Amino acid sequence: MEEQKFGTIKIHLNELIKERNISKSRLSHRAEMQRTQINHYCNNDIARLDIAVLARLCTALDCSIGDLLEFIPAEKANDADQAEE
Repeated sequence: MEEQKFGTIKIHLNELIKERNISKSRLSHRAEMQRTQINHYCNNDIARLDIAVLARLCTALDCSIGDLLEFIPAEKANDADQAEE
């Protein structure tokens, strides 16, 4: 699997929603996104990141892209996978 070789990107949208004390419904309105799309980002269930969506989320949550996304190198991603098993 390519993720194991190159690492992965983790989306911290759930954490930011909790920190900002904002509901997903309010976020979907502010970011002009469907709630189902927000749920996909919250669950890290995204195959390809959309930079327009990321910009809307950062604007709506008043955060930087580094607050929203985290790169996890391959060795750390593999360690996390093994810890879950």
